[in-house]
Amino acid sequence: MNTLAHTPPAPGAPAMTPPAAYRRTGMRWSRDEIIARGVLLAVMAMLFVFLVAPLVTILAHAVQDKDGRFVGLAHFITYFQTPSLLRAVWNSVWVAAAVVAISVPAAFVFAYALTRSCMPAGLKAVFRLIALIPLLAPSLLSAISFVQWFGNQGALKFLLGGVSIYGAPGIILSEVYNTFPHALMILVTAMSLTDGRLYEAAKALRTRPMRQFMTITLPSCKYGLISASTVVFTYVVSDFGAPKVIGGNFNVLSVDVFKQVVGQHNFSIGAVVGMLLLVPSIVSFVIDYVVRRKLKAQLTARSVPYSPKPRKVADTLLLMFCATVCALLLAIIGMAVYTSLITLWPYDLSFTLKHYRFALLESDMAAAYTNSLAVAAVTAVAGSFIVFVGAYLIEKTRNLGMMRPTMHMMAVLSMAVPGLVLGLGYVMFFNHPANPLGFLYQTMTILVVSMIVHYYTSSHLTAVTALKQIDNEFEAVSASLKVPFIKTFFRVTVPVCLPAILDIGRYFFVVSMASLSCAIFLYTPDTILASVAIMHMDDAGDIGPAAALASLIVVTSVVVCIVYSLLTRVLLTRTQAWRLLGRT
Repeated sequence: MNTLAHTPPAPGAPAMTPPAAYRRTGMRWSRDEIIARGVLLAVMAMLFVFLVAPLVTILAHAVQDKDGRFVGLAHFITYFQTPSLLRAVWNSVWVAAAVVAISVPAAFVFAYALTRSCMPAGLKAVFRLIALIPLLAPSLLSAISFVQWFGNQGALKFLLGGVSIYGAPGIILSEVYNTFPHALMILVTAMSLTDGRLYEAAKALRTRPMRQFMTITLPSCKYGLISASTVVFTYVVSDFGAPKVIGGNFNVLSVDVFKQVVGQHNFSIGAVVGMLLLVPSIVSFVIDYVVRRKLKAQLTARSVPYSPKPRKVADTLLLMFCATVCALLLAIIGMAVYTSLITLWPYDLSFTLKHYRFALLESDMAAAYTNSLAVAAVTAVAGSFIVFVGAYLIEKTRNLGMMRPTMHMMAVLSMAVPGLVLGLGYVMFFNHPANPLGFLYQTMTILVVSMIVHYYTSSHLTAVTALKQIDNEFEAVSASLKVPFIKTFFRVTVPVCLPAILDIGRYFFVVSMASLSCAIFLYTPDTILASVAIMHMDDAGDIGPAAALASLIVVTSVVVCIVYSLLTRVLLTRTQAWRLLGRT
């Protein structure tokens, strides 16, 4: 046995050179370190190539002419000097503000009913389930339904008093439906974190209920309200589906990008609009980041959960409000399903399955549904793996230096990039003749990658939250026992975090099935997705098949969620019996 490697140098002997020191240390742990850093670099490279580089390309096109010469802000000046184009900016801003003014207060009252009332627990569960249904539907579904309800041949057209549903009214109604569950989830979480001791003190001081609401409830939820407002505003500004279907001649930024790029092939102005779409998203992201940091600072170890007390009149009014909202939400999804099952609205109301047959078998876009299933399934599997591995490496690998903040910054950056902007960046970046990755353009692979990157942030934060609950001693003990970190990862970390991994997979599947903005610039006739096919069918006047395909997406997502619940129960029983033992 060679003992020289373990013998300290003699006095006066030359010190060990850095390469030798590196080799000595490397003999102990460099293999795992190299593997971990190599995999993390691969994930970071993916985010750089598929997120940062396309954004830089959009910026470059915005300041260059068609020949690639630098023109500075000339395109921005041209855009803002064109009244019709400038009007799109104003339309997007005030419509988004109107949606915030309707959606957030409605979600606040609904969340208040779920968390602060004494309604039966079963009713609360049903109301919450119904309220989250819009998350499973493409944004075009609500627009199609509102056309059927209030359009030129709408069943309730008379309620508008002669006002056309096409334009701002239709966009606002559709976006309220689409954004309501997003605001609700944020506000339910905010209200669930309220310290019950404040209400106990107010009751002891005989403070009136209204004063309690104004001095305790609203201040404790202010960060949730701000966060919900920014999320809703950003969603509306960047959404493409609803304005495209029901917007009519009412121009907004998201439709303007589509017109400039697809209709006029004006990539420079399209890049300008893309940069403008980034502004509200980045501002909202910064506000949300600041809000989340302050929200964490409010929590203390002494906080106790709030337990509502029965109030007959208030509980009844809140129950009626929730029932009304759920009825309206079901009416929207119900009209889409009804439209898909009748021959021709409003002339022939006989039931038929011909619209489903046309959408799935007979039309030029018959492969759209199966393409969406394939993209959603691959996105769910690949996305869950990439996101969880990336989160694990930045949380559990030591001595990463600048790699950790850089990776985290890129992981959360996708939250601030609208799908339309990302898709536009892919067109400009991957379609460039000099790009060696150009072979990915117009393939199913780029659709999958776009879905993973666009929805990376929420999944990354979910994975990081789950990993923070695992003590770092697991990795320390494994390292001291010279157990490869890969074995620890698969035998300890994955089983413990299995609920979060399954949740990430379900999330990727559902959003990929319904996503339109990511795919609108990237599909081909062979890779067309169901959400894109719905838009084309609606443009062609095939409302029945469009509604059928939209309904099928909702049904598919519901089935996947049910299967997820059953699969989760089975897998957790087999892999996490220790949790059940800990409860007994």
